[in-house]
Amino acid sequence: MKKIAVLTSGGDAPGMNAAIRAVVRKARFHDVEVVGVYHGFQGLYKGNYELLDIGSVGDIIQRGGTKLFSARFPEFKEEEYQLKAIERMKEAGIEGLVVIGGDGSYRGAMELTKKGFPCVGIPGTIDNDVPGTEYTIGFDTALNTVVESIDKIRDTATSHENTFVIEVMGRDAGDIALWAGLAAGAESILIPEEDFDLEAIITRLERGAARGKRHSIIIVAEGVMNGHKLAKHLEERTGVKIRTSVLGHIQRGGSPSARDRVIAGRLGARAVELLLENKGGRAVGVKSHNVVDYDLQQAFEQKHVADLSLYTLSKELSI
Repeated sequence: MKKIAVLTSGGDAPGMNAAIRAVVRKARFHDVEVVGVYHGFQGLYKGNYELLDIGSVGDIIQRGGTKLFSARFPEFKEEEYQLKAIERMKEAGIEGLVVIGGDGSYRGAMELTKKGFPCVGIPGTIDNDVPGTEYTIGFDTALNTVVESIDKIRDTATSHENTFVIEVMGRDAGDIALWAGLAAGAESILIPEEDFDLEAIITRLERGAARGKRHSIIIVAEGVMNGHKLAKHLEERTGVKIRTSVLGHIQRGGSPSARDRVIAGRLGARAVELLLENKGGRAVGVKSHNVVDYDLQQAFEQKHVADLSLYTLSKELSI
């Protein structure tokens, strides 16, 4: 291949810029041109392209978000939009595509591959919910942002002897809640993968109060229940005022951690190698600290599984 393209799609994640940089510089190292596609699959369809050189990706490795921007484009599920995108890429001389995003982005890449246009997927999402990889780009940074926020909330919870419900992102996957809750010493963690028992949460609060504990932190993933709703249920049962903090989109921003930058660099470089080896329809990931690649189709046949041993451990440590 002499020319490839790269795009980011779906929710932004810290480290996407580092991945873009790796794709561009690895390709240029092999004398391959790289086209940046702006606004995801929408830009791919509309031909919103720009040739990127080494300088184009300078000074972005430390920036959160994505230089190429992102946009929701549900129309891309339709074949006519996919075929038009392929036509535009061929007109521009593009021979392969790197897609950085989550499972929805992978679906777009898979459809293009099925139609004969080679694509490689790089997992970029703070939710850490892409099957086939143990870590996604952005998860580590988001996790540290959440832990830092919980630590600050705990300071005021301790000072005023309050109980806080903290809602974090995670509609279908509880990795952020699970890892952050364990790292920050939360008394209770609620994740989509496990049924929660309101009575058990209350018992834990009462047990803590009985030994003189006057503050508590409860972490809930947004896919389980709205944080305000959970606080209301607890107030009705305990008669105690429960504060709520919804962290929201602060979890997506910020300079990527060193871990996310390294993962992004390794995965971006491997994605380029796969295209140069004429291996489309692949996804890259991390397993046991090693970079791996696998068939994109596996991302849809498998299901992300949270490490429930961490869930068990968090309950054991919050006695």
